[in-house]
Amino acid sequence: MDKLVLTVGEILVEIMATTRGDGFREAQSLIGPFPSGAPAIFIDQVGRLGTAAAIISRVGDDDFGRVNLERLQADGVDVSGVAVARGEATGSAFVRYREDGNRDFVFNIANSACGKLSMTAEAETLLERAAHLHLMGTALCAPGLVGVVRAAIDRIKRRGGTLSFDPNLRPEILNTPGLREALDEVLAQTDLFLPSGNEIFLFTKARSEAEAVAELHARGIGEVVIKKGDRGACHYGPAGRTDVAPIAVDEIDATGAGDCFGGAFVSFWLAGADASIALRYANAAGARAVTRLGPMEGASTRAELDAFLLAMKG
Repeated sequence: MDKLVLTVGEILVEIMATTRGDGFREAQSLIGPFPSGAPAIFIDQVGRLGTAAAIISRVGDDDFGRVNLERLQADGVDVSGVAVARGEATGSAFVRYREDGNRDFVFNIANSACGKLSMTAEAETLLERAAHLHLMGTALCAPGLVGVVRAAIDRIKRRGGTLSFDPNLRPEILNTPGLREALDEVLAQTDLFLPSGNEIFLFTKARSEAEAVAELHARGIGEVVIKKGDRGACHYGPAGRTDVAPIAVDEIDATGAGDCFGGAFVSFWLAGADASIALRYANAAGARAVTRLGPMEGASTRAELDAFLLAMKG
């Protein structure tokens, strides 16, 4: 087992409406495809920071699959565990911003190539190497993905590896059959939990943030990081609570910001950085990500984050 960070989950392309409004019930102009998928964005950010990174997934033998694999490889991610399925389609997400800044999505994940993911010899090899597994709630919305996720958790945790979990629960997937049970199963094995905002209350009976965190600690989750968007973020761990203030930027596209935040935090956390340092860089990664159009376009190197933080001081 080496220090490889591994994720399992969807790789897809994102296609964005250039107009604002509610959903896709009328014809409109679109832009894309952009490399995407929450696990793919996360692991791309990990790779951009120079941390050993890999992903287990499945794409179609099409341009949408190739645009993703080329980007991930260019950013240092091991894609040997990504199966290329001839005759199948790579996953997709169509997104349109509403006037209030929220987003509507149309996903094709469960019925795409990645929805039929199964264990391969290449994936087995990555599981033997991985010291840390990062999972997203979206990886639990298709039967094929869930089976590989369960195998990955069992193998990596049994060898003393660690697990981070970002629920990333889009409203469009909340009613997926079996999702709640799978979420609870993953949470029971989690070392580092990274919910966004009020997601923390989906997993607890508490009515306040402090009570929710206490409940999660009592269930064996050692560290909790709550992403709060334009209100910053906070970390709860053995040394208590650490907060980081938001960074004011001109937001262009919020998609992928939380995944970049998570990728940066996990990279620094696994390298032994103090929580305040990991939180500072993760906060910068999330803020920088929203200044770029496209979910993976804002993934940052360490040098880019240092320059960004320095510019924000000025």
